[in-house]
Amino acid sequence: MTRGRRGVLGVKWCLRVGGTLAVLVGSALWFAVPEAQRGSQDPRYRVDPLWPKPLPIVTDSDGLSHQWVTGMVGATCSDSHDHIITINRGFLRNGLLPQEGSQSIPSPPVILYDPAGNVVDSWGDSMLTPEGAAAVLPHGLHGCFADYMDNIWIAGNSDGVVQKWSHDGSRMLLQIGTKGLCDGPSNLNPESPHPTCGEPGNNASRSLLNAPADVAVDEGLDPVTGERGSVYIADGYGNHRIVVFDSQGNYLRQWGSAGSGEGQFVEGGGGHPHCVVLSNDGFVYACDRGQNRLQVFDKEGELKRIITIDPPAQMMATMRATDIELSRDEQQRFLFVVDLGSNRIWILERQSGNIVGSVGRSGHMAGEFTFPHTIATDSNGNIYTAETVGGRRNQKFVKISD
Repeated sequence: MTRGRRGVLGVKWCLRVGGTLAVLVGSALWFAVPEAQRGSQDPRYRVDPLWPKPLPIVTDSDGLSHQWVTGMVGATCSDSHDHIITINRGFLRNGLLPQEGSQSIPSPPVILYDPAGNVVDSWGDSMLTPEGAAAVLPHGLHGCFADYMDNIWIAGNSDGVVQKWSHDGSRMLLQIGTKGLCDGPSNLNPESPHPTCGEPGNNASRSLLNAPADVAVDEGLDPVTGERGSVYIADGYGNHRIVVFDSQGNYLRQWGSAGSGEGQFVEGGGGHPHCVVLSNDGFVYACDRGQNRLQVFDKEGELKRIITIDPPAQMMATMRATDIELSRDEQQRFLFVVDLGSNRIWILERQSGNIVGSVGRSGHMAGEFTFPHTIATDSNGNIYTAETVGGRRNQKFVKISD
């Protein structure tokens, strides 16, 4: 695979590896659940404190060294090669903080790691508009998905587009929505670079999105068109819907609205639905994080069940259902649910909805979380997380039992 060569500051790329690291390998912290809800085959995990490897240090034309820093990690997903794809916001205006060092420079927006944590590729146009918005990539990088052809899809929660890129980032293959023009009233945010973007959106357009949070592509046949590659979008920071397009970006259908009823997504607060995930058995999982629940639909939008994320013996928290991932076994027996409110990953038995374990807790040490945002798995069942705001990092949790 060709390594990325689009750097910053016109620098020469080199990776410096050296020194001795003292390693503390900690086990994931577990939430006690009733024995009746636990099984001998429930998965267990431990953090890998050495994943990923240190990011490259690059040398500029004056011979000065600069180290890559990601800033917020908006999303994470995985491809068929078990590469972990991270979508980073460090290139945006104020994307790096002063405390991240005067020698630091933003990493490329998209970084691909192998299972060992090595950078295997990186890409992404970091050009900004005069207003400070991403000029080429979606602004507010938020969701990602690698489809069955290993194309990489990226959603942005600030300017109304979902983009499909070739795996190496050399070509944008498709864009759904119009960059900077959202499905909202013309005077919604008059002081914003994108005045039609944000809530409340119109929830109605067949061509425009409104600050989409996530995307998933179906490798199976669409139940209506019979064609492969339908695109499911969590159109959730301005609108409150799941909207489906065909593989060419043509509108097919939608469902959802703002509210607290069944099939609705919480009104206000942004990001609802915050995720969309497709299961092997034909269901669409959507995160209604403001109401601490997952809603499960068939592919035509009929609500099938609601899974409340309400851990026993836990203090009240918000945004308990921020992102999800399904386990990689054929039956997809387990759900991994990102609980941003209490900084944990809950492990649920999918059919019953029972919590059978958890990973992490609040904190900044290896295995702990500060603002966990998205989750991915690889073919071996290992878990990878991305943290934004105060966390600003990726972590890997190795599966140690079934």
